[in-house]
Amino acid sequence: MSLSRRTVLSGCAVLPISAHLSQVAIAEISIGQGSLTTISDGHLTLPGSFVFDPMPREELAQLLKGAGISQETLTPDCNVSLFRDGSNTVLFDVGSGPDFQPSAGMLVEGLAQAGVSPEDVTHVVFTHAHPDHIWGLLDEFDDPLFHEATYMIGRAEWDYWWNPETVNTIGEARAAMAVGAKRRLEAIEETVEFFKGGQEILPGILAVSTPGHTPGHMSFEVRSGSEAALVIGDAIGNHHVAFMRPGWPSGSDQDAEVAASTRIALLDRIVADDLKVAGFHLPAGGMGHVERKGDSFRFLSEGS
Repeated sequence: MSLSRRTVLSGCAVLPISAHLSQVAIAEISIGQGSLTTISDGHLTLPGSFVFDPMPREELAQLLKGAGISQETLTPDCNVSLFRDGSNTVLFDVGSGPDFQPSAGMLVEGLAQAGVSPEDVTHVVFTHAHPDHIWGLLDEFDDPLFHEATYMIGRAEWDYWWNPETVNTIGEARAAMAVGAKRRLEAIEETVEFFKGGQEILPGILAVSTPGHTPGHMSFEVRSGSEAALVIGDAIGNHHVAFMRPGWPSGSDQDAEVAASTRIALLDRIVADDLKVAGFHLPAGGMGHVERKGDSFRFLSEGS
């Protein structure tokens, strides 16, 4: 796989980008005759407790200190993956849009830097329906932004957010997520296509069931011949504790126990199959590879 990386300053007048995002970083690898690109949608600002609350405090403090990570505030990158094979232009998730956090929602500008307009996208495939992955679905008129695309989502994920009881059972802190997801899914109700884990949803794209972060979370193996990468969404949600202690529960996961089992199995597969990864919240464009260190792992961004 060959790699190119380019960082484009966002100060040009024709593409105004929020002051919260000083750069649009694009990372790209080739997969056969196609390319997998990660494009920044900006970043989030989260209290550390959102992730760290269920973890053992003393050991956590030592790990974070060694990794140079704050316990108080996290600012994870948001990287949307784009696969182009000459026939299809496939977008995995659609980012936050303008209504979630002011430091995110930069996808359209990032796509433009990559030479892609919304009408060029042939397929939108969702890993899951959390706000930073699906709230960018609608334009300013509440119509689907990627209006030429076929929308695809795992059946279990759709059923979970479509269930009227979800808003009552997801917990008060996440109730707005449920309302927002349902409103956006309603906009594609008549045209959406469903799939299950283990299904080849498009040529060279295999759905991989990775539940726990949400009930129907999906990852995707993108393959051409012997070359492959795994688009992991939030199945591995950060580059520090999720790799160093993959079995620890994370407060960001809706089912922490299932998510931890999923994370361990996924890391084992990535290492065993020597897969590149594209992670939504991983740093430096989110593209890289994984090394095993005993019972833990390490994420290495491309070029490191």
